[in-house]
Amino acid sequence: MSQNSHSSRAIQDNDEIDLGRLYGILVDHKGTIASITAIFAIAGAGYALLTDPIYRADALVQIENASSTNPLSDVTSLLGQEPPSESEIEIIRSRMVLGRAVDILNLDLLVEPVRFPVIGDFLTRIGVERPDSFVTNLLSDVGLYQSNSATEGWKYTWAGETIDVKSMPVADAYLNETFTVKVRDESNYILSYEDRVLGEGKVGVSSDFLDGDISVLIGSINAPPGATYELTHIPRLMAINDLRKKLTINEQGQETGILNWGLTSPDPLLAEKTLATIADIYVSQNIQRQSQEARNSLNFLDSQVPAVRDELRRAEDSLNTYRTDKDSVDLSLETESILERLVNLESQLNELEFSEAEISRRFTPSHPTYAALLEKKRQLQSEREKLESQIKKLPETQQEVLRLQRDVAVNQQIYVQLRNKVQEMQIAEASTVGNVRILDEAKVLPNPVKPNKKLIVVLAALFGAMLAVGLVLLRAAFNRGVEAPDQLEQLGLPVYATVPLSEEQAKLNRRVKRTNGRAHSIATGLLAERNPADTSIEALRGLRTSLHFAMLEGNDNRLMITGPSPAIGKSFICVNLAAVCAQAGQRVLIIDGDMRKGHIHTVFGESSEGGLSEVLAGRIMLEDSIRPVESIENLYYLSRGVAPPNPSELLVTKTFKDLLEDASNQYDLVIVDSPPVLAVTDATIIGKNVGTSLLVARFQLNPPKEVKLAIRRLETGGVVVKGAVLNAMERKAATAYGYGYYNYSYAGLGMRK
Repeated sequence: MSQNSHSSRAIQDNDEIDLGRLYGILVDHKGTIASITAIFAIAGAGYALLTDPIYRADALVQIENASSTNPLSDVTSLLGQEPPSESEIEIIRSRMVLGRAVDILNLDLLVEPVRFPVIGDFLTRIGVERPDSFVTNLLSDVGLYQSNSATEGWKYTWAGETIDVKSMPVADAYLNETFTVKVRDESNYILSYEDRVLGEGKVGVSSDFLDGDISVLIGSINAPPGATYELTHIPRLMAINDLRKKLTINEQGQETGILNWGLTSPDPLLAEKTLATIADIYVSQNIQRQSQEARNSLNFLDSQVPAVRDELRRAEDSLNTYRTDKDSVDLSLETESILERLVNLESQLNELEFSEAEISRRFTPSHPTYAALLEKKRQLQSEREKLESQIKKLPETQQEVLRLQRDVAVNQQIYVQLRNKVQEMQIAEASTVGNVRILDEAKVLPNPVKPNKKLIVVLAALFGAMLAVGLVLLRAAFNRGVEAPDQLEQLGLPVYATVPLSEEQAKLNRRVKRTNGRAHSIATGLLAERNPADTSIEALRGLRTSLHFAMLEGNDNRLMITGPSPAIGKSFICVNLAAVCAQAGQRVLIIDGDMRKGHIHTVFGESSEGGLSEVLAGRIMLEDSIRPVESIENLYYLSRGVAPPNPSELLVTKTFKDLLEDASNQYDLVIVDSPPVLAVTDATIIGKNVGTSLLVARFQLNPPKEVKLAIRRLETGGVVVKGAVLNAMERKAATAYGYGYYNYSYAGLGMRK
């Protein structure tokens, strides 16, 4: 069976997206994802609890098509009218309406109680009252309890503690400035500005400060001494704009005239009161606007009555005088008929004059309604001219009497009409009700509309989950370490062993700090001795068998184990491979070739002095520096020695070659632990003096490109890498779904995958 039989599919190209591997990565980090998601969900729940709830008051208003109460406007009945909803909405949102609400409710005066930091509003909402003296004493040391000579008490306010600020007019220079009111007792308070005491005031009395630039009137105090409040008088226009942002008006349906009002506020009572006030102001101004038409017509009629009355009096006087002079001249039947018709025409013309005076304020003469009125007026004037031509044929006396009686009759009829119109206008003005009707009074909803706690928690959890998934995938994208033997074999390296990660070995490691301050892990025990049945040791026994045949092709019994980078476990491979070989009966020597940072001596609990560096420097002999491992027969090691300033120069000397020759003659197997290939050139120098070289790569740490670069570096120096060892292999979903790698361990009668 080929080596590829252990893979469920071939390794995909780098440009392809391996969905199976991505899914496996998420499965491997499910704990991290769940933890981050839980943290965000808890944070969302905390935010939802601590955020002030927003309440909504609503009302329902009907706007009917305006019907004029002016009796003079009947001539405009043919005119169409658009639904008034859009224009009325703008009127409601205007400064004329909202400004009056701001003035009535003092919405430009902000009174903010000083709460306990972060959770103060939440504690107040759930009804937590002021702590007793025992709690305040505990908190005084951290600065949360304030006490001074002026007022003794905690400055924070709690549930049930309020003050009623009636007004606080300020000069323009102090608009948007914050003043502090501190309760002295139930009848007195202290006003401060920028940590400077301005003076004291009394409840129910308007007190002036800063030479009269500020005046404060507090109606009542229901708070203990020390309770603090912040007062800010914002500009009236700012208060109107804030109120406009909180007010929403929507028409239900299309052109129905039914408007749904809504107003949001953290204070449910204030929301209801404010919306009701706006509704009252709007209805009141609507009635005033509707009655304005009747009022204007009434003013016009009142101005005409005296003049018509004077005209009537003059006409009557003229008729009486003429009859007296002519000895009571009477009219014939024909003349009386002409007079009656003429008076009727004059009455109609006067009626049109009133209507024209009303219409001229609304329309231009080119408007169809105005044009129809003018045409009717011309017809009546034409008929009047015909009657006047008949009058001219009468005797002179009859003509004069007819003219005088006509003036009296016409003026008398006009005067009666004017009086009737005045009474009608007075009735119309008094009975005006407007075209707005409140269907549903302003009421606040029992539950807050914001925040939506469930939605916030769900969104926070979703955001945390997405962030966690993104971080995991991003980390995986930048950490493309080797995850399967196939990846190394694609680089031309046969994989001699796949060594699983040993949990037992982790117990033997301890963290130490180097001189540069960075911590690293070193082994303080030999796993092959402590737990010979560990799966990692079993894998190294397989490596021992593979090396037996691989080293037959070499020209000596020397083996170098190296790697691309530090902290990949090559020293672990060296010492434990040497141990299993020694346990098989071979005499094995371990040489710590990393004279800079080697730590093989710590595995056996000894110091590094008296090792390789001293032998190469000629200070001691090889026989004196080799140390036996007492717990394992046939196992010996040579420590790195004291770190020299020139390790590479010591390795290129003939002394090092002679040392390796002597070691080969004395031992069956010589294993050299070399420094990382990509860090220094020592591995290349050592590799040229050994017959077999193995490269160790750590699972998910060394990318294939890094391994390839290390191989190329060694080959450039004339060192042929015989094969590779994949170390610290873990059973992860990313490799199972991505590469189909399986790892088996044999224990007793069972087998686990």
